[in-house]
Parts: sequence; structure tokens; C-alpha cells
Amino acid sequence: MKSTLLRAARMGASSRLLLALGILIALRGVTPTPDYGGPYPGAPDPLLLRADRGAIGAAPAARFADIPATDGEAARFLAQATFGPTREDIDRLKQIGYTAWINEQIGFPASSQLTFLKNARVRRPDDFSRDWRLDAWFVNAVGGKDPIKPTLIVHRDQLRQRVAFALSQIMVVSDATSDPLYHASYGMSHYYDTLARDAFGNYRTLLEDVTLHPVMGIYLSMLQNRKPDPVNNIRPDENFAREVMQLFSVGLVQLKQDGTPLLDAAQNPIPTYGQDTVRGFAHVFTGWTFKGCQAEGSFDCYFYEVDAPAWVSPMENHAAYHASAQEKQLLLYPGVSLPGGKLAGGGSGRGDLSAALDNIFNHPNVGPFIGKQLIQRLVTSNPSPAYVGRVAAAFDNNGQGVRGDLRAVVSAILLDPEARDPAAQPAHFGKVREPILRLTHLWRALKGKSKSGHTEEFWSVDNYLGQVPMYAPSVFNFFSPRYSPNGEPQSLGLVAPELQLATDYMMPANESYLMRKIFEAYIGNPEGIGNDEVAIDLSAEIALANNIPALIARYDALFLSGQMTEQMKQVLTERLSGMPANTTAAKRLRVQEALYVIVNSPDYIVQK
Repeated sequence: MKSTLLRAARMGASSRLLLALGILIALRGVTPTPDYGGPYPGAPDPLLLRADRGAIGAAPAARFADIPATDGEAARFLAQATFGPTREDIDRLKQIGYTAWINEQIGFPASSQLTFLKNARVRRPDDFSRDWRLDAWFVNAVGGKDPIKPTLIVHRDQLRQRVAFALSQIMVVSDATSDPLYHASYGMSHYYDTLARDAFGNYRTLLEDVTLHPVMGIYLSMLQNRKPDPVNNIRPDENFAREVMQLFSVGLVQLKQDGTPLLDAAQNPIPTYGQDTVRGFAHVFTGWTFKGCQAEGSFDCYFYEVDAPAWVSPMENHAAYHASAQEKQLLLYPGVSLPGGKLAGGGSGRGDLSAALDNIFNHPNVGPFIGKQLIQRLVTSNPSPAYVGRVAAAFDNNGQGVRGDLRAVVSAILLDPEARDPAAQPAHFGKVREPILRLTHLWRALKGKSKSGHTEEFWSVDNYLGQVPMYAPSVFNFFSPRYSPNGEPQSLGLVAPELQLATDYMMPANESYLMRKIFEAYIGNPEGIGNDEVAIDLSAEIALANNIPALIARYDALFLSGQMTEQMKQVLTERLSGMPANTTAAKRLRVQEALYVIVNSPDYIVQK
């Protein structure tokens, strides 16, 4: 890792960049290794086989008040449940408490990317670029008044959008490597809206909506998947059949309720399914195509118009292309309703699909598999088995006998003692903040907005943060939930998914991008900024520039959830005290320096 710093120094990197590199290298500690894709059936997994894995992070029982007692407690919750705390949100949460805040969020109307794109089309009738899709995402993530219809639409559904973002990294689609989806901005936006709409619904509904969405149909080649035809050497495509099980529902190995693997007599993980099951589901997922093709008398029709209704409608089944005749081996598990897990031949396309999705939905793996990943995206990378077990129990039964209630799951994640009570947290509690969430946090905390209300940040975000929503390099997302860097994390059986993005290129790119956003993109910059450049508002902090303890306290609450160490406070105080603050410009620089150091510090980058 020394070579990284030496190379940066030789290239003329600034002292700030060298400092940030040193900080991030210390945080990461090791060079990321390629993504770990296993365990595939029959392959051993060192993370699963650790004898003491179940003991890591066991959380004692704990109680906590529903009303956060401090700004820091409120901000820590909001860092998990939103795209970044704001002063207003902290005050609101302290007023009404966690439970009422969650219920309030669930009641807010769902912000829609597709609605934004349709409204934007009035301004630019011929522009359907995917840049607008990211624009819509930022509008919903940052929140506030809609830039196109500010008097009619206010985006307040932070929790829904944050959960949708988490789901988009589990049930992945991407237009990064798909030419058809590159030109399908309406379909891509509607897919994300589907995740947002179903974020507090039932997982069974979400699973079917995702399965039948034409964007997913294209991405994982279920669209126009045909029944077997030996004469023409046609076999059902297995792509979606594999991923709906491996990534969207049950995973590759059988799990206990607490997310730890079931082991056989030889202490090896037990595969969840085999090739016969993949083949069976592949036969189920045949005969589906764009809605409207049947009316045109064609199974293979295509809609090139980006705003065609077919892009925002569930796929339809054509019986002539569905593999009805064959018996289909589905998932086999204790309590499965299908005898031997087998779906009898002779069913319709719709009937077979419903039976297959029910078969997946009722598998005992779904609660711990999906629950743990949502915990990782919102709260902590290494939840204790007890934490996973409590969330899985909420998935299995929401308290009213309903399975798959995502509202209950999200509430269980955010209100669990391990998430709320520091005394109940294991030693390795926390997660690395995703690069794009660092940006949204900055903009939300400092009321970032552009003159036009738009952002147009697609390529810069991709180049400097390495993370654009629904633009992952593969169905395995930007990082694996099982990514474990070499060294101490791997030796302890721990994962750090987001560190898979922490490459030698991307770490300084993150720093330089955020540095520009802090030191150049601010309201009142005398050099001016573009109409679509999001500018942060530093006026409240400039007013505190001569009161360094108050300035540090404000940023401590907004960015570090009141967890800034005394050592960091001392370093900041010494640094800021050495800077002049006798003019407005000097005060601004003092504020910007404090902000820059904080957002690039390990204390901030690791959310606890």
C-alpha cells in the first residue's frame, strides 16, 4: 500500500489528497481481492466453516427509549433509515420518536422516478437519456420540493426510498452492459418505482412484480424464453431461474433461522438446490413476453418506443411457448406443499408461475437470507446471529400471522436492540458508508440544490464514486454481501462489502470528487457554478466559524451522530484554530476545511 502513496506523491497529488489516501488505506488495511462468488453447491466456504462464527457478535437483551435522548442518537437512526440526517429530521425524530417516525414515513406518498421523467419530458421532448434516470433518483433521495412541480410534489418518503435502494442492490437490474436497457429509461425508472412501491408490502408481491417486469425479463433473459424444442435445439434459458434463487430469495446453502448455515455430518454446508431444480424453474419461466405482443400476433415482438406501455406493464404469457407438459422439480424443504417439491405437468403459464413463486416464498431460507442483506444495507455488515434471527422471525410472522410483511421486517431491523442500543452491539458493529450515500448525506445535511433543480451527474458519479443506482457491472451488484478483505477481517470471519469498491483508483477519486463538492460547489461561489451543479449552503456554519466548539458540535451531530472521538475533536480544533477567520471568505474556508476532514475521516466513513 505504500506504493499507492508514493505513486500519488510522484504524480503531484496535493497534501489533502495524500492525507485522505493515508486515512483510507489505514481504514481498509488491505488490497481488495476479487469477489468471492461461492459457496456453490459442494464447494467449501471458509467463512461458513469457522467453528466460532455463530458466537461473533452475540447481542445481549437490551431496552431503549422510543424517543431519542440526544441529537446523536437521532442522527444515528437517521443515518440508517435515510439518505443522510438533516437538522430538521433530527428535531422531528426527537419530537415524535422512532415508532411514530417509521409510521409517518410509511404513510408518505411514494416518490416516482417515472413521474419525474414524464414531467421532465415536457421541457425536453426528445431527451430520453438515462442521465435523467439518475436525476430522478437524486431528486427522490435528497428529498424536498420537486424541481419541476414544486407546488404539487414534495419528496418526503426517505425510508421508502432508502429501502428501495437496498432492494435494488439485491434484486439487481442494470443498464451498464445491456443495450436494450440503455435505451429503456422509462422501463428502468418504473422498475425502481416498483421496488419503492413494494418496499413496505409483502415480499411475495415484490417477488412476482420483479419476476414479471419486462426490464428484469430482458436483463436475466426470461423475456421470450421458450419451451424445449429438440428439433431446433432450443432449451429453456436458466439465467433467471438461477438468480431468483441464488440472489433474490434463498441463497446457495440451507440456513438456520439465525442465518448461519446448516451443516451435514461432515460439517459441510448443505446446498439449497441442485441442477434439477434450476432446470425445473427454467421450464416454469417460459412463454413470457412483452404485454401487447399477443395482440400483434407475435411472441418475439419488441417495443422500441421508450414510452411504450409495454415497458411499464407486467409481461404476458403465451401458452404455445410455455413448457406445460413437463413435470418440474422445484425447491424441496421441510413443510413444502408440493409432493417432493415437484410441480406436475399440464399447468398453465400463470398457474405454474404462481406455484413456483409460492414454492420459493415459503422456503425457510427467505427470512434470514433477505433479512440479513437488508440489515447489511441499512445498519451493520456483520449482524449477530441473534439479530438476524429476530428479523427473520418478523419475516415469518409479523405478529398477525402474516408471512413476508416487509414493513414488519424494516421496523424489526431499525428497532432491534442491536441497532439502537450501543450496549447491545458486538465489537465489530457498523458498516462502511457507500460512496453515493456519502454524497447524498453531504447534500441533505447542507441543503444542497442546483439553480435548475436538476443534477446531471451521471458520468461524474460513475467515474469518481464508482456507484450509480441500477448501473452495477453485473447482477452481483457493485459489491458482494459476502466480500471479506484479506487479513484481519477474513481471519475473524467478518465481511466488509463496501470495501470492494475501495480500489487504488477509486479511493483518491472519491476524495477529489467530494473535495470539489465542498470547496467549489457552494452557494455564493464568486466564480459561479453551472445551473445543474448542486451547491451546498454553508451559511449556518459560517455563522459559527468563530465558535470552533459549536461548529465541531454541529458537524459532529450531522455527520458523525455525536460519536466524534476526543482525539478527532482536538485535531480539528488545532487545525481550525490555525486558520484565520477575519473575513467572510476566511470563515468559509475554515468551515470547508472542517467539513473536508470530517467526511474523509475513518470516524465518518465507518458508520456505527
